[in-house]
Amino acid sequence: MNDKKYRDVLYEFREISDLKDMVDSSAELFAEKDAYLVKLVPGGEYTPIKYKKFKADIDGLGTELIHMGLKGKKVAVVGENSYEWVVTYLAVTNGTGVIVPLDRELPPQEMSNLLERAEVSAIVYSKKMERQVMETVAHLSFAIPYQICMGETAESGVLEMGHLIDQGGERLAEGERAFVDAEIDREAMCSLLFTSGTTGMAKGVMLSHKNISANVYNMSKYVAIPCEDFGLSVLPMHHSYELTCHIFTGIYQGMTVAICEGLKHILKNMGEAPAGVMLGVPLVFESMHKKLMKQAQTSGKLGKMKKMMAVSRRLKLYNHPQLIKGIFKDVHTAMGNHMNLFIAGGAAIDPNVIESFQAMGIPMIQGYGMTENAPIIAVNKDRYSKPAAVGLPMPGTDIQIIDKDKSGVGEIICRGDSVMLGYYNDPEETDKVLIDGWLHTGDYGYFDREGFLYVCGRKKSVIVTKNGKNIFPEEVEFYLTQSEFIQEALVHGVADEKSGDTVVKAEVYLDGEAIKEAAGNLSTAELRTFIKKEIDKINEEMPLYKRVKRFGIRETEFEKTTTRKIKRFNQSNIEE
Repeated sequence: MNDKKYRDVLYEFREISDLKDMVDSSAELFAEKDAYLVKLVPGGEYTPIKYKKFKADIDGLGTELIHMGLKGKKVAVVGENSYEWVVTYLAVTNGTGVIVPLDRELPPQEMSNLLERAEVSAIVYSKKMERQVMETVAHLSFAIPYQICMGETAESGVLEMGHLIDQGGERLAEGERAFVDAEIDREAMCSLLFTSGTTGMAKGVMLSHKNISANVYNMSKYVAIPCEDFGLSVLPMHHSYELTCHIFTGIYQGMTVAICEGLKHILKNMGEAPAGVMLGVPLVFESMHKKLMKQAQTSGKLGKMKKMMAVSRRLKLYNHPQLIKGIFKDVHTAMGNHMNLFIAGGAAIDPNVIESFQAMGIPMIQGYGMTENAPIIAVNKDRYSKPAAVGLPMPGTDIQIIDKDKSGVGEIICRGDSVMLGYYNDPEETDKVLIDGWLHTGDYGYFDREGFLYVCGRKKSVIVTKNGKNIFPEEVEFYLTQSEFIQEALVHGVADEKSGDTVVKAEVYLDGEAIKEAAGNLSTAELRTFIKKEIDKINEEMPLYKRVKRFGIRETEFEKTTTRKIKRFNQSNIEE
């Protein structure tokens, strides 16, 4: 459904004051419903865990953590997406202390640096992370009092999470209520999230219960998940986008969340769950879209498929789900036959991908946010959206565009209950982005006449020419990656020795198979000539000052964050 009549219509949900209120009320409302689907054996069948069991495990672990003396302390959690990861997070925030989620792909030296900066008193980790955590701990200048493994362990001095939950449950039965009766200060820090560190040193974002619960509550007014739907958790949980928008909103709305086994297993797990909702970054959805088109081409159905997609757009057949699912039966079968909503975030996505999925009967929207706003700032409604826009300002969030240029593009700033408390132990950086209650995002954007927000690019990555023209690298990268021969692109400015002006240079990672299919085996010189012609063709679609004047060809993919964003300012990414 995508209809303008829903422009000012909001869903109604119960108010929540904090994450504890969210869990307790959901456990009461959905006690006998499945909260999670987990695989006890890799490749095996999904096993359900009910909401009442979910709450009991949180209460048991939280009770034992307090008994261990961790009240008011910081506890780190690191590991792949899992039920135990979510239980750990909420057992800490909902009455124990402050949670510190860590990126499991960080090298030991960097992880130990964050543990020291956060001054943690315990670390909870998955069995798969055991060796890396042992290496990490060895780098520390202090001893972490408690190390807790989510699975079974033979390591000396390491506690097992399952035993702690059981012990806490016994204490609860004996009347120990320090955790379940804990008063929550919704204004105080409950989560310390370190940014992905794509530029410079990672900053510690301090979020409160109010920040996160307000984001969950207000976002739900725009996007409601049908009670019978299942979600597939794909993105890393340490990232605020997956955590708030999927995990916490899923708990709040009573959704069942299936833990995905990994990016290679998305389509398989979609059918097994069966999943109706999935959040992803652009790279995930664009990859899925490419595969679907490739499969259609291989089977000789691409031409017919494109014609039907055009008809679907023209007649708005996406507002007739049963009809459209019948027309694009093969697509829906490939995705498990239950997919009802894709939500993209974390970076800019090609609007054509959204339009394509919508035309094939899979509603798709995108949103915009940052960890510093817990994270959603704007999001499209599930019943009224625009493919190229990041959405409407989230209820309870004010957005302004400041320092506008002639076209109305300026920096996006926002304020509301979800704006962070600040950066941990970093008042100078905090003062740079929090000014009179407004969060200065560092992103450029503009509003259309209907109030939809569009994001152009990052302030710090804008290329400025001598005559004052602003070039957003993201826009040029979008044009480049429309080519079937260019998989990834990174655009930056370089000085032209002759003119002294700044010109656009593109680093590109190519689709070798597509090139071989189109032109055969090429020598290095022939490949450069081939790609130059392709870039020249792309340049024709852009104004003169935005055109790519130089390019480099990469042999390997760009280095990325765990949420699949290219690390724009890494030196290794801007060298041929």
